[in-house]
Amino acid sequence: QVQLVESGGGLVQAGGSLRLSCAASGRSFASVTMGWFRQAPEKEREFVAAISWNSAKTDYADSVKGRFTISRDNAKNTIYLQMNSLQPEDTAVYFCAADWTEDRYAIRVNSPEDYEYWGQGTQVTVSS
Repeated sequence: QVQLVESGGGLVQAGGSLRLSCAASGRSFASVTMGWFRQAPEKEREFVAAISWNSAKTDYADSVKGRFTISRDNAKNTIYLQMNSLQPEDTAVYFCAADWTEDRYAIRVNSPEDYEYWGQGTQVTVSS
């Protein structure tokens, strides 16, 4: 049974930083495409970042490029999202997602439909 557990959310002032973590268990982590999404109140879930199984490929939403960095440590079965220069519009519940589809990264990685497994989410609140 696959489990994804996010941590690291919290309240931060505008301009501050947070580092989210997502620990995976239940299946081999070495071949999985991982992603971060977020959902603000009354808005649809949106793509934030994705990373291929070997960290060779990463993608970011335009809104976070240059501020957020996705990374992974396969030895720890964990991915991270370093968030810098946070703004109030970054306030949302952040979810990590996983998909083991072969060649997932070559197909598409920026839609919630691309991922089979999801964590429970962690709240990030940025005050102005």
